[in-house]
Amino acid sequence: MSKFIGLMSAAAAVTVGGYAALPAPAAAQAQPNVAEIIVYGNDPCPRSTDDQVVVCARRPETERYRIAPKLRQSGTPQEMESWAVRSKSLETAGATGINSCSPVGPAGYTGCLQKLIKESRGERKQQADEENPPQ
Repeated sequence: MSKFIGLMSAAAAVTVGGYAALPAPAAAQAQPNVAEIIVYGNDPCPRSTDDQVVVCARRPETERYRIAPKLRQSGTPQEMESWAVRSKSLETAGATGINSCSPVGPAGYTGCLQKLIKESRGERKQQADEENPPQ
């Protein structure tokens, strides 16, 4: 009977401890480490080693210091304009009185020239920004 109990306890110990001692599958052991690298211009691609496979993607030298394509803003200037700039135009909506450029209120006409100058400067700046590509 004591031999039976000894065999049972040995079998239980092997079963419990056996899970940690099992070897990993052959596919997991043979899978090499892969490094994906982007190289620019004529930069050399690093060599692969026994432990690591190096995969290089070559880009032109002009792309070296550019913002990643996923992060670049795209679209019309109106779509890219921030909400803070858009809200500036609403600050004077409904204003009356001096420097308001409104047909009502005392001296409302005095702000019309300043409004016209600000709008033309903004249009000129926007046109210059559209004509010059980013560097």
